Amino acid sequence: MKPVSVLTIAGSDSSGGAGIQADLKTITVLGGFGMSVITALTAQNTLGVQGIYDVSPYFVEKQFESVMSDMGVDAAKTGMLANAAVLQVVADNIRKYHIEKLVVDPVMVAKGGMLLIRGEFRKTLIRELIPSALIVTPNIPEAEVLAEIHITSVSDMKKAARIIHGFCVKNVVVKGGHLSGDAVDVLYDGRHFHEFASERIGEEGIHGTGCTFSAAIATGLAKGKSVLDAVEEAKAYITEVIRYACYIGGGHRVINHNVSVKKCHLDRREES
Repeated sequence: MKPVSVLTIAGSDSSGGAGIQADLKTITVLGGFGMSVITALTAQNTLGVQGIYDVSPYFVEKQFESVMSDMGVDAAKTGMLANAAVLQVVADNIRKYHIEKLVVDPVMVAKGGMLLIRGEFRKTLIRELIPSALIVTPNIPEAEVLAEIHITSVSDMKKAARIIHGFCVKNVVVKGGHLSGDAVDVLYDGRHFHEFASERIGEEGIHGTGCTFSAAIATGLAKGKSVLDAVEEAKAYITEVIRYACYIGGGHRVINHNVSVKKCHLDRREES
């Protein structure tokens, strides 16, 4: 049986915890076939980002052509798009190939605080890419940049979601991991708000959560799930992999993406 195909359009993370690497792990574990368009190379580890090397817009487009001319996709997601020129090429190709099930994760700041998005990115993002998205998934700092408001509560998250929805995106998920208390994410579909709450597991930062969450949503959409179901299942998955996050380096913990596979095997063993 042919698996669903999911395209990740993002930067490479040399530590393996976020970016393309995290996306492909997530897509694979959740039963999809992952493909990639790499927009940038980063030198980074659990301590932070040491350098960024942008892929040329020309070569970003060549990757699109290679994948789409032969394989096609059932859903796609975007992550790190390091400059406005690359963003423009990505937006043009999303429209060219009529990719409708698109999740936009507006990656702006790495866990270590380094700004990943430079120049006129915000304006170009709002004008060129967000209107093509089925879902946009900013965390609170990203939502603050996009909506140009300060967020300190779930009520503020809803206000930001309304503003971002006004950029002609169909659905907005504002992730509440940066607030205190339970981790509450808010989905706004233009008519209704849906809240997804989970216990907060640890207080320190964990590398790759946003990439993993958006890749999980895209995989759910590729399988034909509704937006609500895809977000709900992605929330359950990210909560579980955060629970089993581990220290590999000297900085942030990293997600254990295959924990759901291990758990499935353990559950089957217990049943037998």
